[in-house]
Amino acid sequence: MMDIYTIGSLAILAMNTWAFVAILSSDATAGAKLVWALIVLVLPVIGFIVWLFAGPRQKPVQ
Repeated sequence: MMDIYTIGSLAILAMNTWAFVAILSSDATAGAKLVWALIVLVLPVIGFIVWLFAGPRQKPVQ
């Protein structure tokens, strides 16, 4: 049976994977993508939260 730490770790892994995919597919410059990816990698929880509110976004399709 999975304990709470395993579930939490899997949740963080899933969120950070989603963040990396979104960062790499954004319209940001290569340098900005690198900085955001490093922030999410080095600070997994805090970096994800900061990226969620301030990270690069894709342009909406018109």
